Amino acid sequence: MPKYGTRMNRLSIFVSLFLALSISAAAQQSLDDQVKPIVASFKGKVSLFAKNLDTGETYALNPDERVRTASTIKIAVMIEAFARVNEGKAKWTDEVVLTKEKKVSGSGILNELSDGLRLTLRDAVNLMMILSDNTATNLVLDVLTTDAVNARMESLGFKQIKIMRKVGSGGESTAGKDPENKKYGLGMATPREWVLLMEKLERGEVISPAVSKEMIDLMKSEQGRNAIGRSLWNVPMASKYGALDRLRSAVAILYTPKGKIAMAISCDDMPETIWSVDNPAYLLMSRLSEVIAAGLARK
Repeated sequence: MPKYGTRMNRLSIFVSLFLALSISAAAQQSLDDQVKPIVASFKGKVSLFAKNLDTGETYALNPDERVRTASTIKIAVMIEAFARVNEGKAKWTDEVVLTKEKKVSGSGILNELSDGLRLTLRDAVNLMMILSDNTATNLVLDVLTTDAVNARMESLGFKQIKIMRKVGSGGESTAGKDPENKKYGLGMATPREWVLLMEKLERGEVISPAVSKEMIDLMKSEQGRNAIGRSLWNVPMASKYGALDRLRSAVAILYTPKGKIAMAISCDDMPETIWSVDNPAYLLMSRLSEVIAAGLARK
């Protein structure tokens, strides 16, 4: 009798697994029919991965391709900062000082403020994530170092998420010194690893449940909603986007009524550099997020 019961349990597990795989394959095919024509009309290279964190259902298109990150790599910097404070190796009240030499161009506000301004480490991290402030990012990296950020990602099991240097120049990491990695600029990642990292954060598995929630809440405060979730204003979202020359990237969790949908989308190699909220990549990511969120919705 026990042997029979064991065989039945194994059969039940096998059938459940088979059905889950069949459903997942059907979802992939259904979304392929919608996503691929949209992507085909875009002039550039698209990689993406998405997952309904409630059902486990996924959608993938070149999910393991290494891509340039632009400012999405600041998610990894944020995690190292929170980990360092949690370990007692830094305090949120520690000061960082803005100087003329430390100002870098691009996104943010610190580049326009007075030299000698003193901020707390927490202020700098908030500016890095909410306004994607490049100068704030470098002030944070002066405390953390780029190698420490990469070591933290490795410890969490993410070998493809790497920061190569500080914004602009300087602070080059060991990974950044590899000639093969120069093409990635500020950072490298894969869409799949970004989504799995966001899933860990949402499940409270990075540092601690309380600290993970604090980081997710910070990501919910990002200003600007130009890509993922652009048209879904009634849907709460935790996000980080990136923009650099012919690249646009975004990582987010959409908190839809039918499931928490995590997704990472990279759009690179566009024929033109267009600094506009109506950049074709932003519009593409907006449309893809609509289609994928609907396709992966919990039935």
